[in-house]
Amino acid sequence: MARKPRIEFPGAFYHVISRGNQRQTIFHDNTDYLAYLNRLEHYRKRYNITVYAYTLILNHVHLLVKTQETPLSKFMQGLQFTYTRYYNQRYSKIGHLFQGRYKAILCDRDAYLLELVRYIHLNPARMRRRVDPWRYKWSSHREYLGKGCPVSIEARFVLGQFGKATGQERDGPIFNS
Repeated sequence: MARKPRIEFPGAFYHVISRGNQRQTIFHDNTDYLAYLNRLEHYRKRYNITVYAYTLILNHVHLLVKTQETPLSKFMQGLQFTYTRYYNQRYSKIGHLFQGRYKAILCDRDAYLLELVRYIHLNPARMRRRVDPWRYKWSSHREYLGKGCPVSIEARFVLGQFGKATGQERDGPIFNS
């Protein structure tokens, strides 16, 4: 049975989830996390993708992105393929790293943006060994807190939903809970 084609168009807004094959670990140490983030930033620039949020967990990834002219599939192919190649070389493995097709949920940015950013950033608190999301290193939440991150994040638009003055946004309830 053929797979359903993805709905892709310029300006589409997606929540992307990609899991390790059989839920295996895809990030073993800081070097692995940085290798994925470097690729994310490289392909973000190359294909003019807007990244609103990300969280990298031991065995899966959450991304919140908006495409422009390049389809999501091309962006994800470059990102996932080059990370898999890096991983297989580093750990002397062969074959698939990611479980099947990544999940891409087409969303309404205006209706779900804040809730999706919140969901993605709180993901570390849902792990078996819970981690405080405000201290989790491998999330774009650091950018929203003004601490920066290795991927260019479109935080201004999201923060603008809370207040108009610079800095006023970060005083909102979502960031100081």
